[in-house]
Amino acid sequence: MQDILSIAKSAKEASIKALSLSEEVKNNALIKISEEIYKNKNIIYEANKKDLESASILLNEGKISKSMFNRLKLDENKLNDMVQGIKDVAKLPEPVNKVLLERDIAEGITLKKVSCPIGVIAVIFEARPDVISQIVSLCLKTSNSVVLKGGSEAVNTNQAIFNIIQNALNEFSQIPKGLINLVFSREDVKEILSMDKYINLIIPRGSNSLVKYIKENTKIPVLGHADGICHIYIDEYADLNKAVKICIDAKCQYPSACNSVETILVHKSLLNSFVPELISALRENDVEILADENIKNLIPTVMSASEEDWSTEYSDKKVSIKIVETIDEAINHINKYGSGHTDCIITENNDNAEYFMQMVDSAGVYKNISTRFADGYRYGFGAEVGISTNKTHARGPVGLDGLTIYKYKLYGSGDIVDDFIKGKRTFLK
Repeated sequence: MQDILSIAKSAKEASIKALSLSEEVKNNALIKISEEIYKNKNIIYEANKKDLESASILLNEGKISKSMFNRLKLDENKLNDMVQGIKDVAKLPEPVNKVLLERDIAEGITLKKVSCPIGVIAVIFEARPDVISQIVSLCLKTSNSVVLKGGSEAVNTNQAIFNIIQNALNEFSQIPKGLINLVFSREDVKEILSMDKYINLIIPRGSNSLVKYIKENTKIPVLGHADGICHIYIDEYADLNKAVKICIDAKCQYPSACNSVETILVHKSLLNSFVPELISALRENDVEILADENIKNLIPTVMSASEEDWSTEYSDKKVSIKIVETIDEAINHINKYGSGHTDCIITENNDNAEYFMQMVDSAGVYKNISTRFADGYRYGFGAEVGISTNKTHARGPVGLDGLTIYKYKLYGSGDIVDDFIKGKRTFLK
C-alpha cells in the first residue's frame, strides 16, 4: 500500500533539489523520455488494450460515458503526438531563472523579479493516459515535482507509460528521486487534498463532478476548469461558408473534448437564409440539434432547447442553437451561460470582431477559427497540463509559464531602511 504522506514529503524534497537542475540535463532527459516511449510503444499499446477491454464492459453497463471511453483509447496518432510534444517542450526556451524585471530602486540597490518553479504539483486526471507524458515533460522542464493520480479505467496504460518515463529518468544521476510519482486509489485523492503542507498546486483534468469535488475539498490552490461550455456566434456579417466549416469542425472533429462547441448563436438576419443550411450540414455529420422557438417554428423537426441546455456541456455530437437579436445579446448570453473557456465570433466586420473579443469574458476569444484550437500544443507551448478558466496566475492552456511563479531578489551592500526614513538617502524615481 502506498504511503501518500511519504510520497508528498519525497516530492517536496525533490522539488528543492530540482532548483539546481541545468537546462542541458532537463532537455537531455526529455529527449531520452521521447525515445524510450517510442521504442516501447508496443508495451503501451498492449497495456491500453487491456484497459479498453475492461472499459468496454463499463461502457455497456453505463458506468462510464462514451466520451470517456474515446479519451481512453491510445492509438498511433496519439502516441506520435505524445513523442513529438515531449521533443517540442525540450526545444522551448528555459522557463526558470528568467529575469522578468530589473531596476535600481536606490543608489547601489538592485531589484530583480526572477521566474522560479511552483514546487510540488498534483495532477488528478481521468481517462486520457497521454496526459502523463505532457505533464511530466512540462514539470521537468520547469523543475517542478509532480504527483500524478490517474483514473482506474486507465491503470494499465498509466503504469506502463510511467514506468518507461521513470526508467529513462533513472539514467540521469542529477535528477532527484521522487521528482515524478504515480498513485492509484480513490482514497489517495482524499489524502492528496489534505497535503497543503507539501503540495503547492492541484490541477484536475476530468469531469465536472471531479473538478468541483476537488475545489470544494482542499485548501490547496486549484488550477483548472469545471465546464467547457464553448460558443460560436455567427454574426450578420459572417462569411457563411466559413461559418459552416468552422461549426462542423468545432462540434465534430472531437466531440468529447472540452473545447468542442456546445452552443451556436446566430444573428436574426440569418434565420431564414442560413440556419436551414447550417442544420442540414450538422445533421449530415450525425449531430443532434436542440433549438430555440424561432428555429423550431421554421424547422419543426428539430428538438426544443430548454433553459438547462444553454448551460450544458454535451461532450457528444449534440449542439444547441439560438437566434439572437444583436451582437450584445450574443455577448450577454455567453457571459451568462458560458464557462469562460473558449468562444468565437464568425464575422468579416473587424469592428464587431474586436468588440466581441473585448467584451466576452473567457480565457480564449477567437475570430473566424474553430474552438478546437484551444490547446497548448496548437498554441506552440509544446504541451499543456490543462486549460484554466481561473483569473489568477494562469489562464487558458497552461504550459511552461503557467507552471512557474516568481521571486524577488534584492541586491544591496549593507543598506538599511532607517537611512531612508531619516532622509539620509532617497529612492530613485
